[in-house]
Amino acid sequence: MKRHTLHSTLLTGVLLLALAPASLAPQVPDSTRTDTSRTPVFKLQGLTILVPRPISTTGGASAVEVALDSMVVRPAPTLEQVLREMPLIQIRRNSRGEAQPALRGGKDRQIAILMDGVPLTLSWDARTDLSIIPLTSAQRIILIRGLSSVLHGPNVLGGVVEVDVARGAGRQAAPRPLQVDLGLDHTGARSLGVAGGTLLETSQGEWVLRAGGGHQARDGFVLPEETGDENDLIPALLTDDGELRLNTDATRYDGFISARYRSEGGRWMSLSSSGFTEERGVAPEAHIQNPRLWRYPKQTRLISALSGGTGQRATAWGEGDLEASLGLDLGSTAIDAFATETYQDVTGGETSDDLTLTFRVLGDHSLGEKGELRGAFTYADVNHDEILDRVEKNSYRQRLWSLGTEAEWRFGDAPVLLGSKGTRLTLGLAIDGADTPESGDKPTSDSLWDWGGRLGFTTLTGKEGLLLHGALSRRTRFPALRELYSGALGRFVPNPELKPEILTGGEIGFTFTGTGMGLQVVGFYQALADGIVRSSVSTSEGPKYKRINQEKIRSRGLELLASGALGSLGWSGDLTFQRARGITPAGDEVRLEYEPEVAGKISAFLLLPLGLEGHASGRYMGRQYCENPELGGLESFGSSRHLDLGLRRVFGFDGRVLGGAEAALNLDNATDSLVLDQCGLPQPGRTLRIQLRIW
Repeated sequence: MKRHTLHSTLLTGVLLLALAPASLAPQVPDSTRTDTSRTPVFKLQGLTILVPRPISTTGGASAVEVALDSMVVRPAPTLEQVLREMPLIQIRRNSRGEAQPALRGGKDRQIAILMDGVPLTLSWDARTDLSIIPLTSAQRIILIRGLSSVLHGPNVLGGVVEVDVARGAGRQAAPRPLQVDLGLDHTGARSLGVAGGTLLETSQGEWVLRAGGGHQARDGFVLPEETGDENDLIPALLTDDGELRLNTDATRYDGFISARYRSEGGRWMSLSSSGFTEERGVAPEAHIQNPRLWRYPKQTRLISALSGGTGQRATAWGEGDLEASLGLDLGSTAIDAFATETYQDVTGGETSDDLTLTFRVLGDHSLGEKGELRGAFTYADVNHDEILDRVEKNSYRQRLWSLGTEAEWRFGDAPVLLGSKGTRLTLGLAIDGADTPESGDKPTSDSLWDWGGRLGFTTLTGKEGLLLHGALSRRTRFPALRELYSGALGRFVPNPELKPEILTGGEIGFTFTGTGMGLQVVGFYQALADGIVRSSVSTSEGPKYKRINQEKIRSRGLELLASGALGSLGWSGDLTFQRARGITPAGDEVRLEYEPEVAGKISAFLLLPLGLEGHASGRYMGRQYCENPELGGLESFGSSRHLDLGLRRVFGFDGRVLGGAEAALNLDNATDSLVLDQCGLPQPGRTLRIQLRIW
């Protein structure tokens, strides 16, 4: 690590915090706005969970919400950078350089990512790379864990991440006229985010208009000094100056526009559009002799959502509302493969164009005074065109659809639960389908369909602040086009015979909110039949991977989420215990890739003199296993610990042009520990960042 650069960055950050005008008064950032959904929300401000709010849920699902302008993340952040700071979700970069989520033993393709209602995970790969989804436009993120509603559409098994930009029936607060975020770290990585908007009120309604852009660039990630015996190849995978991880540079530009109209009567419509272009390298794996040597010379993506709704309306049978949305997800990707670590001689490559069109209709209507009926129809048309090694051309297409309905009934005092002050029961049913009318030069897959269902409850008990909740669920995920047909530039053996995954599971828990403290405990059990996993195979061309259906994957565990405050000290923590195993036809248990039995995080912030706020965050990940084709099976890597430290100060201005400013100094991975996302793929080492936000 370049010590003189680190020291100069540290000095700059200290001066930034200290040299503030004496007349500026430190202010506490605004807390997130009140949520009107049916989900109990653990609200996040900065890196700390402040207030768990146990309101009744849609079938017992629980969620975590965060407002983007309250987080200490890099300017123009990506979805990866934000989700890494949230509890109970694990994020890791794979050998393609893609950041993917995991929840309760559920993998990336089982978790839905929605941006203003557009499902980004209904695609060629049935997942989306979190590291390239810009959040310059985002206002809040909601993470729904576990057994989510059947109304979210097809291929939703293990949770939902919702990114809100402009849609929604409720009123929106006036946006900041202008906000500028600047960031720099000691390696020279820089980031910039600019956004602004206005609220226009007329006699008929109100308009909220927003626009902005962002930029991030880096020469590479710092390599942690603590390499360990499990990563003997890491020293050979550095840049020429020996400071940065080989081929981890990146440059990205992004921008967005959004418009939202709401009439005085409650009708609304919104349009949001965001896009980016990026060039980046892919870190080679350090645990195998022949890792991928890839670069993305260009990636572009445009995500647009047009939505509208009636708002709550009186009808002959009560009242209800209707909402419809159209989504466009358009992207282009180029991959170059290289012969050596010099990244000079291109040996092959792939270019691809992706187009996904989605259409979604949602509605709900009252059933008397205590009931409600909801329904949703989702359709997605996924198109993928690719050119391999500049010669072989293939086109693929998949159509997915889902029709779901959900009824909810509210009771007063429930006799089955003594002391109950109110109970909600929810029953949902869905029919999902998929087909692949185009499959390149490979056999098409038969048309598939299956059913899903969900039963849930929430009960507000007689004990003040205690909410009980639980659910049972069955859902199906159809194999993605890439899982069926892609060879990944010779690294995988295609398998068009893959069968759909079927998840059945249950969860039960409670949420308690007391004075200065919140606690949520959830136990879960999930069984995934025909789970799709990768396995090592021997071919005439050498060892490769092949995706196969595991007989069954079974996971069970316990989640704990807590937060509290004691004077000027605030804290939060989460802990997950789980046991996830594959079950063979003979009934034997086998270990799975990247399924730690213990994972957790604890965060704290403390108000200090001179208006400063200090914060610290520590994470722990238990032992994990990975598939190594050169060994023909699994190899293990040890547990890891990660510590982040930070210091920030918020200032208020009396002038009319600027409303305030925030200066922050952050030390990521303060102990310079080796933390592996996957085998041979370490997270960055100790990194010092400074950040300035002005609005």
